[in-house]
Amino acid sequence: MKTIRLICLSLIIFCSFCFLVLPQASAEVKARFDASKMGDMYDFDPNNPVIPTGDTIRIAVVASFSGPAAVVGEIYWICALWAAHDINKRGGIMIDGKKKLVQMIKADHQSKVPVCKKVCERMVLQEKVHVLWGTNGSHLMKVINQVADKYKVIAQCTAALSDELYDAQNFSRYSFMTSFSCNQIGNAAAYYYGQIRKKEKKFYILCQDYLFGHSMAKGFKDGLKQYYPDAEIVGEDYHKLFLTDFAPYLTKIKASGAEAIYTGDWIPDAANLLKQARKMGIDLPFVNTFIDEPNFLHEVGVEGTKGLVNINQYAAPNPAFKTHDEVKGYMAWNDLWRNRWTAPYNTWLYKHPAGNIGSYTQQTYWLLSVIERAGSTDPEKIIKVWEGDSYQIANGKVLTMRPCDHKTIQDLAAIVYVPPAEQKQSFNIPPFYYFEGCSNAGPIFKIPADKILPVADPALCK
Repeated sequence: MKTIRLICLSLIIFCSFCFLVLPQASAEVKARFDASKMGDMYDFDPNNPVIPTGDTIRIAVVASFSGPAAVVGEIYWICALWAAHDINKRGGIMIDGKKKLVQMIKADHQSKVPVCKKVCERMVLQEKVHVLWGTNGSHLMKVINQVADKYKVIAQCTAALSDELYDAQNFSRYSFMTSFSCNQIGNAAAYYYGQIRKKEKKFYILCQDYLFGHSMAKGFKDGLKQYYPDAEIVGEDYHKLFLTDFAPYLTKIKASGAEAIYTGDWIPDAANLLKQARKMGIDLPFVNTFIDEPNFLHEVGVEGTKGLVNINQYAAPNPAFKTHDEVKGYMAWNDLWRNRWTAPYNTWLYKHPAGNIGSYTQQTYWLLSVIERAGSTDPEKIIKVWEGDSYQIANGKVLTMRPCDHKTIQDLAAIVYVPPAEQKQSFNIPPFYYFEGCSNAGPIFKIPADKILPVADPALCK
């Protein structure tokens, strides 16, 4: 306990200094996450959540809580639940002159389109939810948006990344894309390799064979044309979801002369892909978005994860800890992870409230901030606030909602994974590394928002 107190004290002193020397947020920010106002999270337990009922603000977390991607549902649940629990501990949100608590409701789509449609309609018609929050799979997010549009309820796209979801054909004024998009990711990866690193030139694309995977590949190819025209695509393949044998694809990659592999795969595919590649002796860097899950990274080990390049929507330039807010938010989460949470939330995956977990949590805070400033769950009032809104998340990054197509403009980051001894350039507090058993964030390169604006359909954004 004495050691922990000393660490906390050093954090406070260090971050007090940083807070004084860092520039303040720009005046254009309309709202921001303020950890100084956080409620006491001591009783937060994702396995035994305190969920209010009755006259509440009801949000359906639409995700795969069962099936082959059930772990993704677990991740979404703790992130959305954390933000809701915090707001509830503060007393809730003033809605039409009355304080209301936030109620999160699980909506299991099982990674199946027909189930997704059915469960979303049940959430709207029976549970009377005000927001549909989701999800893993652009084909499933498309269904969520269609239901939201039909019944005039708000949808928040926190994790489906296909740009086509918000083109003129699919656009719904009730849905808001608060995540990054495939085009932004692909352009960011190309910008990093073509404008910052300037080394590898031969790339192999391997993605999942559905809307998202093809959108990820297109974003990268478009980005290379703009930022790295000397680069070469030496191979391009697409595989079915939840594949267990990547050997045929990896054999082709091995023979291609590729210097790096670009993939949009998410777990469990991301884990199987990396583990099988390393077992086959392929030590090429993976340029990725979701090859960042610490449990399978530990299975691969320090050497097998060294050199991975993660295009990240949460990270900001080093060091990780700069302000009081970041310290308080981090310690609130990490203390509970160390001392109270049980399986599955006591694994390496949940140690740090950063990466995609940090993003999903902060995106949920943005939603709740918009509702609070609208003072209503009326979708028309929410739309009015959210269009053109800007929100500063915990680490200082600013998210701006483009009014014409409801896509978020933001900086991204390219994170290079390094062994534990080198992680202190990012994790700048004791013990000065994220993990001992695998490589993780070292150098972090900012990809400016104006270089990777989300693609806009001219029929919407003129």
